Amino acid sequence: MTSFHRGADGCVLRIGHRGAAALEPENTLCSFERAVALGVDFVEFDVLDLADGTLVLAHSEDLQEVSHGAADGQIRRLELDALREVAPQLPTLDEALDFFVGRDVGLHVDAKFRHGTTELAAALRRRGLVRRAVVSSFRPDALRELRAQLPELSVGFSYPDDRHGLARRSIVAPFVPAVVNALGRILPRRLPRWLGATGAQVAMLHFAVLSRSAVELCHGHGAAVWTWTVNDAELLERVNELGVDGVITDDPRIFEARLRP
Repeated sequence: MTSFHRGADGCVLRIGHRGAAALEPENTLCSFERAVALGVDFVEFDVLDLADGTLVLAHSEDLQEVSHGAADGQIRRLELDALREVAPQLPTLDEALDFFVGRDVGLHVDAKFRHGTTELAAALRRRGLVRRAVVSSFRPDALRELRAQLPELSVGFSYPDDRHGLARRSIVAPFVPAVVNALGRILPRRLPRWLGATGAQVAMLHFAVLSRSAVELCHGHGAAVWTWTVNDAELLERVNELGVDGVITDDPRIFEARLRP
């Protein structure tokens, strides 16, 4: 099974966020190609369910985001054909997984769907990708469902939950630092319960809530720590010093100067 901890060379794992989202349209096959070409160890992508049950690659229901500004609305209200009229590069889950068959790179699937655990588990198994994958979610129930259907699957618990992008909205921006600080303080107390309840092999933690004590606690429970989303060299150095195992970034070029502990 794929290791989610630092490599034997002491370097953090390099995870391309939505492929290489700073360089190509996010959650697209061309973004995956760019990330692989830049030498990532894992490619992260988001999976969302449409009203008809089709699983597609999308971070949220916002059609503006998926269409890269071409249309407004919510994608869950559309069927795949209609969605592709405004987002022609949008891959289905099946198309995305087909991309990874035969490529020597790990998969980080971020489950944003309401319903889809059965379909995701079957799709990974059918292509022989289970042992190269980790599936993350903010929802412990989704992780438990996946493990029940596919016990050999590795899962990751994500924290904190900002699936609606509140931190990016100007009206709440002044309150974000205080909230994040509070979340970081309570994190070490809650981590053992969350790791135990989900059986997570990886804790996916936003860099703002990271601390050395949280990283050491996860390692003590056998879980690796991946942090998101790190897009500059200074922050990369800082999270590396805290002992994280993997760094998720929109721009994999930040890893060109390989980090050492």
